[in-house]
Amino acid sequence: MNYRFIKEEVLVHTPTLLQYANKFTQDHNDAEDLIQNTLIKVLKYQKKYVTGTNLLGWIYTIMRNTFINDCRRRVHQLKYINGITDSKDIESRISRDRAEGNLMSEEINTVMKTIPEIYYNAFMMYYEGFKYYEIAEYLGVPEGTVKTRIHTARKILQKKLRNYRHD
Repeated sequence: MNYRFIKEEVLVHTPTLLQYANKFTQDHNDAEDLIQNTLIKVLKYQKKYVTGTNLLGWIYTIMRNTFINDCRRRVHQLKYINGITDSKDIESRISRDRAEGNLMSEEINTVMKTIPEIYYNAFMMYYEGFKYYEIAEYLGVPEGTVKTRIHTARKILQKKLRNYRHD
């Protein structure tokens, strides 16, 4: 990690980045969060920056993409939440879900035990909130391999649990 790069070249642009972030978020606290997330990605990907090119433009692109991805994530969360709260018969759904949930939980646990360990480990780490690159570092494999293992685990689960699919 090149601390000189961060301290002398990146952090000097913080006031300008805050202006950019405020334009995206329209909220000072959210703007500061966006800057923090952006700087984390700048640290992570600093080796990809080509010296002598437009540093501020590179950071701005990371910030814009981070903001867009966060917005997409929020939209998906809202769709999920609205789908649940728009239900007409929430109380009966909750009680039915508890009974079905207990049965499903047992079957899911049984199916999870059948997933080969090579796929299971990557899948569970992803399920617990780890990022692809973190899983890759922990398992000592390329990030693409992690994505493939998670995808394979999902396909195994989908195939074995197709009776629970809601279409």
